[in-house]
Amino acid sequence: MQFNITPAQLGTRPPVTKPSPEVLNFLGEEGMRKLVSDHYDLLKQSDIRGLFPPTDEGFAMAKQHSADFFIQICGGHPYFNENRGAPMMAGRHAAFAITQSARQIWLESYIIVLSKLDMPDNLKQSLWNYLDIFSIWMMNTPER
Repeated sequence: MQFNITPAQLGTRPPVTKPSPEVLNFLGEEGMRKLVSDHYDLLKQSDIRGLFPPTDEGFAMAKQHSADFFIQICGGHPYFNENRGAPMMAGRHAAFAITQSARQIWLESYIIVLSKLDMPDNLKQSLWNYLDIFSIWMMNTPER
């Protein structure tokens, strides 16, 4: 499968389609949590590690919040809403300098994790399509 990264312009909000609920049906909640955890473990070693909590406890909480979000966005239990309120993810990320380069690293880390995942390509594509466009929404800082 090929993971294409859509060219992005800061401040744009292209239409985004939620992943198929079949992604969560296939992975289950624990599989989704592992996917997010593996992704975050790569980010912790990346050039954008400074965007994430420096403590083990904070980092674990960030993983949980992200997994809760993805479980919910894939049609699962609304853990994120219950624990954090409405997602409003662009606003939640406003405090962090998310550049085009940061987006690229975030997506490349998901490519690594998804490539290793034993999941049908159509489900990977559905999740990838969401991640690719969702990440454009999160960009909030021009490159320096």
